[in-house]
Formats: sequence, structure tokens, C-alpha cells
Amino acid sequence: MRFLVAPDKFKGSLGATEVAKSIAVGPRDVLPDAIIELVPMADGGEGTAEVICDALGGTWVTCLAHDPIGRAIEARYAWIDKNKLAVIEMSEVAGMRRLHKGELDPLRASTFGVGELLLDGMKRGARGFIIGLGGSATNDGGLGMARALGYRFLRHDGGVIESVADLIALERIEKPKAVKLPGTVAAVDVRNPLLGKRGATRVFASQKGATPEQIELFERGLTKLADTVALDLGCDFRDEPGAGAAGGLGFGLMSFCGAKIRSGFDVVAESIGLEWKMRETDVIITGEGSLDRQTLEGKTPAGVAGLARKLGKRVFAIVGRASEGRAVTELFDGVQILTSPGMSEQESIARASELLKQEARKLAETLTETKNAL
Repeated sequence: MRFLVAPDKFKGSLGATEVAKSIAVGPRDVLPDAIIELVPMADGGEGTAEVICDALGGTWVTCLAHDPIGRAIEARYAWIDKNKLAVIEMSEVAGMRRLHKGELDPLRASTFGVGELLLDGMKRGARGFIIGLGGSATNDGGLGMARALGYRFLRHDGGVIESVADLIALERIEKPKAVKLPGTVAAVDVRNPLLGKRGATRVFASQKGATPEQIELFERGLTKLADTVALDLGCDFRDEPGAGAAGGLGFGLMSFCGAKIRSGFDVVAESIGLEWKMRETDVIITGEGSLDRQTLEGKTPAGVAGLARKLGKRVFAIVGRASEGRAVTELFDGVQILTSPGMSEQESIARASELLKQEARKLAETLTETKNAL
């Protein structure tokens, strides 16, 4: 029997590679002759650059940049030399993982570091960029990134706007003369627009520390940004699916960099040849920390299941927890959950590797019994 193990990370517990290795133990114990291929996955969020880098034989390069609140840091991105492709995760410089809980401050947080990584990639000779949008601490619509690239955001008196807190006073945007980015893909795992009840601010800003009063300020500021971009740059992407990703960075990348928004899962799957790998297998196992309605928005398990169905393959999910929604669970031939009655979520996170092996072993035993019964 041939297995393909293609999970995402279990956030806060294990990376995608560790998850895949743990799951693989189950089939190996039960079916010593099984052929098992590990294909760690990502969907545009954290881990995207690592997955593509490993799959394409890339290397990591470092450069000086600034974190969400302006501290100088050494940041890294993946470099695929044969394609002259830079693969960046915005969370590397503008993510919540760069901040302690008490430092969350979306009015102050900026995507300036993302622009610095783009500039470094261009100096290196990049002919293309993939930028994973996920895990952001920011809600600036790409303002900081654009400033790093040389855009100037001006008040009516010519004063320069440097913070999302002052966007409501924006009157004019000046484009830089020198910077022209090569083909850029923004890889997203959400389809939210920039504004409104499903927009970047109203859905995600409170997770980044925004108060109700700040949420109203953000919404007004990003509306002013979108209006001014439409007038001065001649484009309006506020309603595009994914424009609201990473605090509106999706909108910023489209507006200031000419980026194309794409499903992060599709970008990763194409980069590593996932569909071709699936054609050679019998059973596919995927997974992530939480299986819920957001999974349907383009998360890894939904993407893996969709490809598996297209190819007529059996697909199973092993997850940390799952919602009761049938629309989610019916994507799979079976769903196994790490937590059990009496086990806390904290315990399941701490024991994730052990529990993954255990659930994968149960799955392999079930598949063997079913095969023997036929």
C-alpha cells in the first residue's frame, strides 16, 4: 500500500515536517512493506517558505530589517537560485510571533520590514517573489511596506504620514520613480476583502490587540487609503478576495507592487508537484491543528481533500480538534481527533507527536482490516 502524508503544521505545537514524520510512524508499524512519502504542506501562512525551500532545494538568506514595532532584526527568506525566486513570509518581520503578548499594538505595528525584504530580494536579482500572508501583527493595509519601497503618503499640507493611525488625514500618494518589482504572488489562506464586516479590521484586528474604538479608526483609515489609491494610482482592489489578508497587506501588495492574489495552498501545491505525487499513491493523510469552517476558506486539509477527490483517492485527516460542521468533515473519508474525553487541549498540544503516531496507527489498522475483508 502506498501512502502520501501531506499535513500542515499544528500551530503552537509541531511544524509540518514534524507532523508528517509522526503520522508516518503509524503505517510503518502496521504495514512494514508500505511505501510512505512525506510531503509537508502549507497554505500561505507560517511555514510556507520552509516547505517551498525544502521542496525546491533552496537556501536561506538573511538581511537586516525591522520588526512590527521598529526594532532592528536579522530576518531571513528562502532563495531558489535556479529560478531566481525569493519566497518571503510576512510574519518573519511583521508577525505576531515577533512580539510578546504585551507588545501587541496594531496602531503602531507596521509592514515596513516586508518592504525591506522585497528590496533585498531585488538587490539579489530576484525575477519573482512569493509572499506568504499569515500570522500578521499589523493592520496597516501595506502602508509600511509601500513606504519602504519609496511611496510617499502626504497630508494636505505636504506633511508625510508614517503611521496607520494617521491615515484618515491622507490626501495624496506619490509613487517612487526607481522601484519596479518583478512578478509577485501574494499567497493567502483567507478570502476576506479589505473593508466591511468581513474585512481585515472587523474580523481580525481584535486578535492583534485592537480596541473597539481603534477598530473604527482602522476602518476609516483603510477606507481613506483605498479611496486615495483609486484616485492617485488608478486601481481599486478593496473588494478583491484576499485583499484583507494580513491586515490588508493583500490590498497593499496588489496596489503598490502589482501582485496577484492566489490561494496559498495552490501556490505550494504547484511548487512541490503535489497532484503528480498523489497520482502515484493509494491513501492520502492530511491534517492540521484545527478543522473548522475556516478550513473551507482554503486551508491545507481542504485543498488536499479537493485534489484527492479529483483523482479518486481516499483521503483522511488527523487533527487536533474539529468542529461539528458536516460541510467540513464530509470532505474526508475519515477524521480522527487527537483530543479525547477528559484530555485538556493543553495536554493534547504537549503530547501531539505521540498522539499523532497513535491515531495514525489506528487508521492504518482500520485500513488493513478493511482490505483483508474485501
